[in-house]
Amino acid sequence: MTCIVCPVGCQAELTVMGKRVLDVKGCNCERGIAYAEEEYVAPKRVLTTTVRVRNGSISMLPVRTSKPIPRELLRDAVNALQKVEARAPIEIGELVLGNLLDTGVDVIASRSVPGTRSTQSSMRDS
Repeated sequence: MTCIVCPVGCQAELTVMGKRVLDVKGCNCERGIAYAEEEYVAPKRVLTTTVRVRNGSISMLPVRTSKPIPRELLRDAVNALQKVEARAPIEIGELVLGNLLDTGVDVIASRSVPGTRSTQSSMRDS
């Protein structure tokens, strides 16, 4: 496998027995060895997708997980986020959904979305 921890892109060769990594060769650093082991045993990914926005200047909000989640949960996570609707205005980095699928990982906004003019004027009137 190709290590993606840094730009070098070492070619890691793993010796495995079942789901156990016995040896890693080809990585030039400890971080690369740790990456190769985790990628084989329990791969994780940062999920990027969109959720609907209510009263926003756009209808879809790009979001991402705050940390990687287990790769086998990606489909379930996307399905769960299809039911989520953020409410504008929303700021980049703002929490959209906490503890996605009981992973302890949050979903956060990847961009800011101002509210529509009617939303902004009703907020000023309150």
